[in-house]
Amino acid sequence: MPPVCTRFAPSPTGFLHIGNARTALFSFLFVRQQNGRFLLRIDDTDRQRSSQEYLDDIFRSLQWLHLDWDEKPSFQGERLSVYREKIEELLRADKAYRCVCTREGLEVKRKAALAAGKKPIYDRTCRNHPPEINEKTSFTIRFKAPNEGETAIEDLIKGKVVFQNQELDDLIILRSDGMPTYNFCSVVDDASMNITHIIRGDDHLANTPRQVLLFQALGAPLPIFAHLPLIFGPDRTPLSKRHGVTSVRSYREMGYLPEALVNFLVRLGWSSGDQEIFTREELISDFRLEDVGKSAGVFNAEKLLWLNAHYIKERPLPQLAEEVRPFIEEKGYTLNGDSIWLEKMVATLQPRAKTLVELVNTAHYYLSNDIPMDPKARAKFLTPDIQPVLSNLRARLAQLQTWELTAIQGAFEKVMGESHLALGKIAQPVRVALTGGTASPGIFEVMEVLGRDCTLSRLDQALTLVGESS
Repeated sequence: MPPVCTRFAPSPTGFLHIGNARTALFSFLFVRQQNGRFLLRIDDTDRQRSSQEYLDDIFRSLQWLHLDWDEKPSFQGERLSVYREKIEELLRADKAYRCVCTREGLEVKRKAALAAGKKPIYDRTCRNHPPEINEKTSFTIRFKAPNEGETAIEDLIKGKVVFQNQELDDLIILRSDGMPTYNFCSVVDDASMNITHIIRGDDHLANTPRQVLLFQALGAPLPIFAHLPLIFGPDRTPLSKRHGVTSVRSYREMGYLPEALVNFLVRLGWSSGDQEIFTREELISDFRLEDVGKSAGVFNAEKLLWLNAHYIKERPLPQLAEEVRPFIEEKGYTLNGDSIWLEKMVATLQPRAKTLVELVNTAHYYLSNDIPMDPKARAKFLTPDIQPVLSNLRARLAQLQTWELTAIQGAFEKVMGESHLALGKIAQPVRVALTGGTASPGIFEVMEVLGRDCTLSRLDQALTLVGESS
Protein backbone atom coordinates (compact mmCIF):
# COMPACT_ATOMS: atom_id res chain seq x y z
CA MET A 1 0.00 0.00 0.00
CA PRO A 2 1.31 3.49 -0.82
CA PRO A 3 1.78 5.93 2.08
CA VAL A 4 -1.46 7.59 3.13
CA CYS A 5 -1.82 11.02 1.57
CA THR A 6 -4.73 13.47 1.76
CA ARG A 7 -5.20 16.93 0.35
CA PHE A 8 -7.19 20.03 1.15
CA ALA A 9 -8.04 21.93 -2.02
CA PRO A 10 -9.80 25.24 -1.35
CA SER A 11 -10.58 27.85 -3.99
CA PRO A 12 -9.49 31.43 -3.19
CA THR A 13 -12.91 32.82 -4.11
CA GLY A 14 -13.98 33.74 -0.57
CA PHE A 15 -12.87 33.71 3.04
CA LEU A 16 -12.32 30.21 4.42
CA HIS A 17 -15.72 28.81 5.43
CA ILE A 18 -15.91 26.90 8.70
CA GLY A 19 -17.41 23.96 6.80
CA ASN A 20 -14.31 23.82 4.62
CA ALA A 21 -12.16 24.27 7.72
CA ARG A 22 -13.81 21.19 9.23
CA THR A 23 -13.03 19.25 6.05
CA ALA A 24 -9.39 20.31 6.35
CA LEU A 25 -9.41 19.35 10.03
CA PHE A 26 -10.77 15.87 9.41
CA SER A 27 -8.25 15.30 6.61
CA PHE A 28 -5.44 16.57 8.81
CA LEU A 29 -6.38 14.38 11.80
CA PHE A 30 -6.82 11.30 9.63
CA VAL A 31 -3.45 11.63 7.94
CA ARG A 32 -1.56 12.55 11.14
CA GLN A 33 -3.02 9.48 12.84
CA GLN A 34 -1.77 7.43 9.88
CA ASN A 35 1.65 9.13 9.81
CA GLY A 36 0.99 10.18 6.24
CA ARG A 37 1.14 13.42 4.24
CA PHE A 38 -1.32 16.32 4.33
CA LEU A 39 -1.05 18.48 1.21
CA LEU A 40 -2.47 21.88 0.41
CA ARG A 41 -3.58 22.55 -3.15
CA ILE A 42 -5.08 25.84 -4.27
CA ASP A 43 -7.78 25.34 -6.90
CA ASP A 44 -7.44 28.75 -8.53
CA THR A 45 -8.62 28.12 -12.09
CA ASP A 46 -11.55 30.50 -11.53
CA ARG A 47 -9.48 33.58 -12.31
CA GLN A 48 -12.38 36.06 -12.20
CA ARG A 49 -13.45 35.24 -8.63
CA SER A 50 -10.05 34.39 -7.14
CA SER A 51 -8.09 37.05 -5.25
CA GLN A 52 -4.89 37.43 -3.26
CA GLU A 53 -6.91 38.55 -0.23
CA TYR A 54 -8.80 35.27 -0.14
CA LEU A 55 -5.63 33.27 -0.72
CA ASP A 56 -3.89 35.03 2.18
CA ASP A 57 -6.93 34.31 4.35
CA ILE A 58 -6.76 30.58 3.55
CA PHE A 59 -3.12 30.41 4.61
CA ARG A 60 -3.63 32.49 7.75
CA SER A 61 -6.76 30.62 8.83
CA LEU A 62 -5.16 27.19 8.45
CA GLN A 63 -2.06 28.36 10.32
CA TRP A 64 -4.23 29.88 13.07
CA LEU A 65 -6.02 26.55 13.46
CA HIS A 66 -2.61 24.82 13.58
CA LEU A 67 -3.43 22.66 10.54
CA ASP A 68 0.11 22.57 9.24
CA TRP A 69 0.52 21.06 5.79
CA ASP A 70 3.42 19.09 4.35
CA GLU A 71 5.41 20.32 1.38
CA LYS A 72 4.97 23.55 -0.54
CA PRO A 73 1.38 24.42 -1.56
CA SER A 74 0.59 23.76 -5.20
CA PHE A 75 -1.51 25.96 -7.49
CA GLN A 76 -3.70 24.68 -10.29
CA GLY A 77 -3.16 27.94 -12.16
CA GLU A 78 0.49 26.97 -12.60
CA ARG A 79 -0.33 23.57 -14.18
CA LEU A 80 -2.48 24.53 -17.17
CA SER A 81 -0.05 22.98 -19.64
CA VAL A 82 -0.28 19.66 -17.76
CA TYR A 83 -4.07 19.62 -17.96
CA ARG A 84 -4.06 20.43 -21.67
CA GLU A 85 -1.55 17.65 -22.31
CA LYS A 86 -3.82 15.15 -20.52
CA ILE A 87 -6.81 16.38 -22.53
CA GLU A 88 -4.88 15.77 -25.73
CA GLU A 89 -4.18 12.21 -24.52
CA LEU A 90 -7.91 11.62 -24.05
CA LEU A 91 -8.66 13.04 -27.49
CA ARG A 92 -6.08 10.75 -29.12
CA ALA A 93 -7.52 7.77 -27.25
CA ASP A 94 -11.06 8.69 -28.41
CA LYS A 95 -12.10 9.23 -24.79
CA ALA A 96 -13.01 12.88 -25.37
CA TYR A 97 -14.43 14.93 -28.22
CA ARG A 98 -14.91 18.52 -29.38
CA CYS A 99 -18.33 20.08 -28.99
CA VAL A 100 -19.49 23.17 -30.91
CA CYS A 101 -22.92 23.45 -29.28
CA THR A 102 -23.51 27.02 -28.15
CA ARG A 103 -24.63 28.05 -24.69
CA GLU A 104 -27.89 29.36 -26.13
CA GLY A 105 -28.55 26.14 -27.97
CA LEU A 106 -27.83 24.05 -24.88
CA GLU A 107 -30.22 26.19 -22.85
CA VAL A 108 -33.02 25.54 -25.35
CA LYS A 109 -32.36 21.79 -25.13
CA ARG A 110 -32.27 21.96 -21.33
CA LYS A 111 -35.67 23.63 -21.16
CA ALA A 112 -37.13 21.15 -23.63
CA ALA A 113 -35.87 18.20 -21.58
CA LEU A 114 -37.35 19.65 -18.41
CA ALA A 115 -40.66 20.29 -20.14
CA ALA A 116 -40.71 16.66 -21.25
CA GLY A 117 -40.01 15.48 -17.71
CA LYS A 118 -36.51 14.28 -18.56
CA LYS A 119 -33.19 14.92 -16.83
CA PRO A 120 -31.52 17.93 -18.53
CA ILE A 121 -28.28 16.26 -19.56
CA TYR A 122 -26.43 16.91 -22.82
CA ASP A 123 -27.89 14.90 -25.72
CA ARG A 124 -24.42 14.08 -27.12
CA THR A 125 -25.09 15.72 -30.49
CA CYS A 126 -21.41 16.35 -31.22
CA ARG A 127 -20.43 12.93 -29.92
CA ASN A 128 -22.78 11.20 -32.30
CA HIS A 129 -22.14 13.60 -35.21
CA PRO A 130 -18.55 14.96 -34.97
CA PRO A 131 -18.51 18.55 -36.23
CA GLU A 132 -16.11 20.13 -38.70
CA ILE A 133 -13.48 22.15 -36.84
CA ASN A 134 -11.27 24.94 -38.18
CA GLU A 135 -9.11 27.64 -36.62
CA LYS A 136 -12.10 29.97 -36.20
CA THR A 137 -14.40 27.40 -34.62
CA SER A 138 -15.30 27.95 -30.97
CA PHE A 139 -15.61 24.66 -29.14
CA THR A 140 -15.45 22.95 -25.79
CA ILE A 141 -14.02 19.50 -25.12
CA ARG A 142 -16.22 16.90 -23.46
CA PHE A 143 -15.35 13.62 -21.79
CA LYS A 144 -16.96 10.50 -23.27
CA ALA A 145 -18.86 9.03 -20.37
CA PRO A 146 -20.17 5.46 -20.74
CA ASN A 147 -23.79 5.22 -21.88
CA GLU A 148 -24.66 2.17 -19.82
CA GLY A 149 -23.69 0.25 -16.72
CA GLU A 150 -23.08 1.75 -13.33
CA THR A 151 -20.34 3.39 -11.31
CA ALA A 152 -20.08 2.23 -7.69
CA ILE A 153 -18.17 3.95 -4.89
CA GLU A 154 -17.21 2.38 -1.57
CA ASP A 155 -17.37 5.46 0.61
CA LEU A 156 -15.74 5.23 4.05
CA ILE A 157 -18.62 7.17 5.61
CA LYS A 158 -21.67 6.64 3.39
CA GLY A 159 -20.96 3.03 2.47
CA LYS A 160 -21.59 1.77 -1.04
CA VAL A 161 -23.10 4.38 -3.37
CA VAL A 162 -24.16 3.38 -6.90
CA PHE A 163 -24.70 5.73 -9.85
CA GLN A 164 -26.30 4.76 -13.14
CA ASN A 165 -24.01 5.80 -15.98
CA GLN A 166 -26.90 6.75 -18.23
CA GLU A 167 -27.70 9.51 -15.72
CA LEU A 168 -24.25 11.04 -16.09
CA ASP A 169 -23.48 13.82 -18.52
CA ASP A 170 -20.64 14.07 -21.00
CA LEU A 171 -18.69 16.41 -18.79
CA ILE A 172 -17.01 19.49 -20.26
CA ILE A 173 -13.31 19.21 -19.40
CA LEU A 174 -12.08 22.24 -21.38
CA ARG A 175 -14.09 25.43 -21.79
CA SER A 176 -14.25 27.41 -25.01
CA ASP A 177 -11.86 29.98 -23.50
CA GLY A 178 -9.19 27.30 -23.12
CA MET A 179 -9.53 26.85 -19.34
CA PRO A 180 -9.85 23.29 -18.00
CA THR A 181 -12.70 22.62 -15.60
CA TYR A 182 -12.71 21.81 -11.89
CA ASN A 183 -13.50 18.09 -12.07
CA PHE A 184 -10.82 17.36 -14.64
CA CYS A 185 -8.10 19.41 -12.93
CA SER A 186 -8.86 17.77 -9.60
CA VAL A 187 -8.50 14.28 -11.01
CA VAL A 188 -5.23 15.07 -12.80
CA ASP A 189 -3.80 16.64 -9.66
CA ASP A 190 -5.00 13.89 -7.31
CA ALA A 191 -3.39 11.32 -9.58
CA SER A 192 -0.09 13.18 -9.93
CA MET A 193 0.07 13.97 -6.18
CA ASN A 194 -0.51 10.28 -5.30
CA ILE A 195 -3.56 11.13 -3.19
CA THR A 196 -4.78 7.95 -1.49
CA HIS A 197 -7.80 9.38 0.36
CA ILE A 198 -10.13 12.18 -0.74
CA ILE A 199 -11.99 13.57 2.26
CA ARG A 200 -14.51 16.26 1.41
CA GLY A 201 -18.04 17.48 1.99
CA ASP A 202 -21.18 15.61 1.05
CA ASP A 203 -21.98 18.34 -1.48
CA HIS A 204 -19.21 16.94 -3.70
CA LEU A 205 -20.76 13.47 -3.91
CA ALA A 206 -22.44 14.25 -7.25
CA ASN A 207 -18.98 14.96 -8.73
CA THR A 208 -17.54 11.68 -7.58
CA PRO A 209 -18.84 9.23 -10.26
CA ARG A 210 -17.64 11.59 -12.99
CA GLN A 211 -14.24 11.82 -11.34
CA VAL A 212 -14.06 8.05 -10.91
CA LEU A 213 -14.63 7.64 -14.64
CA LEU A 214 -11.92 10.23 -15.37
CA PHE A 215 -9.45 8.37 -13.11
CA GLN A 216 -10.19 5.20 -15.04
CA ALA A 217 -9.87 6.92 -18.42
CA LEU A 218 -6.48 8.32 -17.43
CA GLY A 219 -5.32 4.93 -16.15
CA ALA A 220 -4.72 6.32 -12.65
CA PRO A 221 -5.20 4.47 -9.34
CA LEU A 222 -8.54 5.23 -7.72
CA PRO A 223 -8.36 7.00 -4.33
CA ILE A 224 -10.57 6.06 -1.42
CA PHE A 225 -13.43 8.51 -0.89
CA ALA A 226 -14.98 9.78 2.33
CA HIS A 227 -17.81 12.29 2.06
CA LEU A 228 -18.51 14.20 5.25
CA PRO A 229 -22.05 15.17 6.23
CA LEU A 230 -22.74 18.88 5.88
CA ILE A 231 -23.01 21.34 8.74
CA PHE A 232 -26.57 22.59 9.24
CA GLY A 233 -27.86 25.69 10.93
CA PRO A 234 -30.46 25.52 13.73
CA ASP A 235 -33.22 25.41 11.08
CA ARG A 236 -31.77 22.18 9.65
CA THR A 237 -30.67 23.78 6.39
CA PRO A 238 -27.04 23.96 5.17
CA LEU A 239 -25.07 26.53 7.13
CA SER A 240 -24.92 29.86 5.31
CA LYS A 241 -24.61 33.58 5.96
CA ARG A 242 -28.27 33.81 6.91
CA HIS A 243 -27.35 31.84 10.06
CA GLY A 244 -24.70 34.38 11.04
CA VAL A 245 -20.95 34.52 10.55
CA THR A 246 -19.52 31.49 8.78
CA SER A 247 -15.86 32.26 8.09
CA VAL A 248 -12.88 31.27 10.21
CA ARG A 249 -11.66 34.84 9.89
CA SER A 250 -14.79 36.20 11.59
CA TYR A 251 -14.40 33.94 14.61
CA ARG A 252 -10.75 34.88 14.90
CA GLU A 253 -11.69 38.56 14.82
CA MET A 254 -14.45 38.03 17.40
CA GLY A 255 -11.89 36.74 19.86
CA TYR A 256 -12.35 32.98 19.70
CA LEU A 257 -9.36 30.74 20.40
CA PRO A 258 -8.28 28.30 17.69
CA GLU A 259 -8.40 25.32 20.06
CA ALA A 260 -12.02 26.09 20.87
CA LEU A 261 -13.03 26.26 17.20
CA VAL A 262 -11.13 23.06 16.40
CA ASN A 263 -12.74 21.24 19.32
CA PHE A 264 -16.15 22.51 18.26
CA LEU A 265 -15.76 21.60 14.58
CA VAL A 266 -14.45 18.12 15.24
CA ARG A 267 -17.55 17.31 17.29
CA LEU A 268 -19.82 18.30 14.39
CA GLY A 269 -20.13 14.80 13.02
CA TRP A 270 -17.54 12.87 15.02
CA SER A 271 -17.54 11.51 18.56
CA SER A 272 -15.41 9.45 20.88
CA GLY A 273 -17.64 8.18 23.66
CA ASP A 274 -19.03 10.98 25.80
CA GLN A 275 -15.87 13.06 25.76
CA GLU A 276 -16.47 16.69 24.81
CA ILE A 277 -13.07 18.37 25.20
CA PHE A 278 -9.95 17.03 23.51
CA THR A 279 -6.32 17.98 23.39
CA ARG A 280 -4.63 18.07 20.00
CA GLU A 281 -2.77 14.87 20.89
CA GLU A 282 -6.02 13.12 21.82
CA LEU A 283 -7.66 14.15 18.57
CA ILE A 284 -4.81 12.76 16.50
CA SER A 285 -4.70 9.48 18.42
CA ASP A 286 -8.48 8.93 18.67
CA PHE A 287 -9.81 10.19 15.35
CA ARG A 288 -11.25 7.58 12.99
CA LEU A 289 -13.19 8.25 9.81
CA GLU A 290 -15.29 5.20 10.62
CA ASP A 291 -16.61 7.08 13.67
CA VAL A 292 -17.93 9.99 11.59
CA GLY A 293 -21.71 9.93 11.52
CA LYS A 294 -23.88 9.98 8.43
CA SER A 295 -26.16 12.77 9.69
CA ALA A 296 -25.44 16.48 9.39
CA GLY A 297 -23.99 18.23 12.43
CA VAL A 298 -26.04 21.15 13.74
CA PHE A 299 -24.13 24.35 14.46
CA ASN A 300 -24.72 25.42 18.06
CA ALA A 301 -23.32 28.89 18.71
CA GLU A 302 -23.93 28.62 22.46
CA LYS A 303 -21.82 25.47 22.68
CA LEU A 304 -18.99 27.14 20.77
CA LEU A 305 -19.14 30.08 23.17
CA TRP A 306 -19.06 27.70 26.14
CA LEU A 307 -16.03 25.90 24.71
CA ASN A 308 -14.26 29.19 24.11
CA ALA A 309 -14.87 30.30 27.70
CA HIS A 310 -13.41 26.99 28.88
CA TYR A 311 -10.25 27.43 26.83
CA ILE A 312 -9.84 31.03 27.99
CA LYS A 313 -10.06 29.88 31.63
CA GLU A 314 -7.46 27.17 30.99
CA ARG A 315 -5.08 29.44 29.07
CA PRO A 316 -1.67 30.09 30.68
CA LEU A 317 -1.75 33.71 31.77
CA PRO A 318 1.33 34.94 29.85
CA GLN A 319 -0.04 33.42 26.63
CA LEU A 320 -3.52 34.84 27.15
CA ALA A 321 -2.14 38.30 27.87
CA GLU A 322 -0.21 38.33 24.60
CA GLU A 323 -3.24 37.08 22.68
CA VAL A 324 -5.34 39.87 24.17
CA ARG A 325 -2.80 42.58 23.34
CA PRO A 326 -3.74 43.02 19.63
CA PHE A 327 -7.43 43.25 20.56
CA ILE A 328 -6.58 46.01 23.04
CA GLU A 329 -4.63 47.90 20.39
CA GLU A 330 -7.43 47.38 17.87
CA LYS A 331 -9.75 49.19 20.27
CA GLY A 332 -7.41 52.17 20.26
CA TYR A 333 -6.08 51.77 23.81
CA THR A 334 -2.44 52.50 24.52
CA LEU A 335 -0.35 49.94 26.40
CA ASN A 336 2.87 50.92 28.07
CA GLY A 337 4.46 47.58 27.24
CA ASP A 338 4.41 46.36 30.86
CA SER A 339 3.68 42.64 30.44
CA ILE A 340 3.45 42.04 34.19
CA TRP A 341 0.73 44.68 34.57
CA LEU A 342 -1.12 43.30 31.55
CA GLU A 343 -1.05 39.80 33.02
CA LYS A 344 -2.43 41.11 36.31
CA MET A 345 -5.23 42.88 34.51
CA VAL A 346 -6.10 39.84 32.39
CA ALA A 347 -6.03 37.59 35.45
CA THR A 348 -8.89 39.51 37.03
CA LEU A 349 -11.07 39.13 33.92
CA GLN A 350 -10.06 35.66 32.75
CA PRO A 351 -12.56 33.63 34.84
CA ARG A 352 -15.63 35.35 33.37
CA ALA A 353 -14.57 36.12 29.79
CA LYS A 354 -16.16 34.17 26.93
CA THR A 355 -14.19 35.79 24.10
CA LEU A 356 -11.11 37.97 23.85
CA VAL A 357 -13.23 40.82 22.51
CA GLU A 358 -15.53 40.56 25.51
CA LEU A 359 -12.52 40.55 27.83
CA VAL A 360 -11.21 43.77 26.29
CA ASN A 361 -14.62 45.43 26.39
CA THR A 362 -14.90 44.56 30.07
CA ALA A 363 -11.42 45.95 30.70
CA HIS A 364 -12.38 49.50 29.72
CA TYR A 365 -12.05 50.86 33.27
CA TYR A 366 -8.50 49.51 33.41
CA LEU A 367 -7.46 50.93 30.05
CA SER A 368 -9.09 54.36 30.05
CA ASN A 369 -9.87 57.16 32.48
CA ASP A 370 -12.99 58.03 30.53
CA ILE A 371 -15.32 55.93 32.66
CA PRO A 372 -19.05 56.39 32.09
CA MET A 373 -20.96 55.97 35.34
CA ASP A 374 -24.26 54.11 35.49
CA PRO A 375 -26.79 56.70 36.75
CA LYS A 376 -28.79 54.11 38.69
CA ALA A 377 -25.65 52.74 40.37
CA ARG A 378 -24.52 56.27 41.24
CA ALA A 379 -27.90 57.17 42.74
CA LYS A 380 -28.05 53.97 44.77
CA PHE A 381 -24.52 53.74 46.12
CA LEU A 382 -22.85 57.17 46.00
CA THR A 383 -25.13 58.73 48.62
CA PRO A 384 -24.34 61.45 51.20
CA ASP A 385 -24.25 58.95 54.06
CA ILE A 386 -21.39 57.03 52.42
CA GLN A 387 -19.24 60.15 52.02
CA PRO A 388 -17.47 59.99 55.43
CA VAL A 389 -16.79 56.27 54.93
CA LEU A 390 -15.25 56.86 51.50
CA SER A 391 -13.22 59.78 52.85
CA ASN A 392 -11.86 57.62 55.66
CA LEU A 393 -11.03 54.80 53.24
CA ARG A 394 -9.35 57.20 50.84
CA ALA A 395 -7.15 58.56 53.63
CA ARG A 396 -6.11 55.12 54.81
CA LEU A 397 -5.35 53.94 51.25
CA ALA A 398 -3.17 57.01 50.69
CA GLN A 399 -1.09 56.09 53.76
CA LEU A 400 -0.31 52.53 52.66
CA GLN A 401 3.40 51.75 52.42
CA THR A 402 2.85 49.10 49.71
CA TRP A 403 0.08 48.79 47.15
CA GLU A 404 -0.81 45.12 47.26
CA LEU A 405 -3.82 42.96 48.05
CA THR A 406 -3.15 42.34 51.71
CA ALA A 407 -2.45 46.01 52.43
CA ILE A 408 -5.57 47.14 50.54
CA GLN A 409 -7.67 44.59 52.37
CA GLY A 410 -6.24 45.77 55.69
CA ALA A 411 -7.35 49.34 54.95
CA PHE A 412 -10.87 48.13 54.24
CA GLU A 413 -10.98 46.08 57.45
CA LYS A 414 -10.04 49.10 59.56
CA VAL A 415 -12.76 51.21 57.96
CA MET A 416 -15.27 48.37 58.37
CA GLY A 417 -14.45 48.18 62.07
CA GLU A 418 -14.76 51.92 62.60
CA SER A 419 -17.98 52.34 60.59
CA HIS A 420 -19.55 49.04 61.67
CA LEU A 421 -20.40 48.30 58.06
CA ALA A 422 -20.09 44.98 56.22
CA LEU A 423 -17.66 44.73 53.33
CA GLY A 424 -20.43 44.87 50.73
CA LYS A 425 -21.71 48.19 52.06
CA ILE A 426 -18.30 49.73 51.41
CA ALA A 427 -17.06 47.68 48.44
CA GLN A 428 -20.06 48.41 46.23
CA PRO A 429 -19.77 52.23 46.39
CA VAL A 430 -16.03 51.87 45.78
CA ARG A 431 -16.73 49.59 42.82
CA VAL A 432 -19.07 52.18 41.30
CA ALA A 433 -16.46 54.88 41.87
CA LEU A 434 -13.67 52.90 40.25
CA THR A 435 -15.47 51.06 37.41
CA GLY A 436 -18.65 53.03 36.82
CA GLY A 437 -20.87 50.01 37.52
CA THR A 438 -21.83 47.35 40.04
CA ALA A 439 -20.19 44.29 38.42
CA SER A 440 -16.47 43.70 38.38
CA PRO A 441 -13.84 41.26 39.63
CA GLY A 442 -12.94 41.35 43.33
CA ILE A 443 -12.57 44.96 44.43
CA PHE A 444 -9.16 44.40 46.01
CA GLU A 445 -7.85 42.88 42.76
CA VAL A 446 -9.31 45.74 40.74
CA MET A 447 -7.64 48.33 42.97
CA GLU A 448 -4.29 46.56 42.85
CA VAL A 449 -4.37 46.57 39.03
CA LEU A 450 -5.54 50.19 38.80
CA GLY A 451 -2.72 51.30 41.05
CA ARG A 452 -2.59 53.81 43.87
CA ASP A 453 -2.76 57.04 41.86
CA CYS A 454 -5.65 55.98 39.65
CA THR A 455 -7.62 54.56 42.60
CA LEU A 456 -7.23 57.69 44.71
CA SER A 457 -8.07 59.95 41.78
CA ARG A 458 -11.31 58.09 41.05
CA LEU A 459 -12.26 58.08 44.71
CA ASP A 460 -11.71 61.84 44.74
CA GLN A 461 -14.01 62.22 41.74
CA ALA A 462 -16.65 60.10 43.44
CA LEU A 463 -16.43 62.17 46.62
CA THR A 464 -16.92 65.29 44.53
CA LEU A 465 -20.03 63.80 42.96
CA VAL A 466 -21.38 62.87 46.39
CA GLY A 467 -20.75 66.40 47.61
CA GLU A 468 -22.55 67.87 44.62
CA SER A 469 -25.56 65.60 45.09
CA SER A 470 -25.81 66.45 48.79
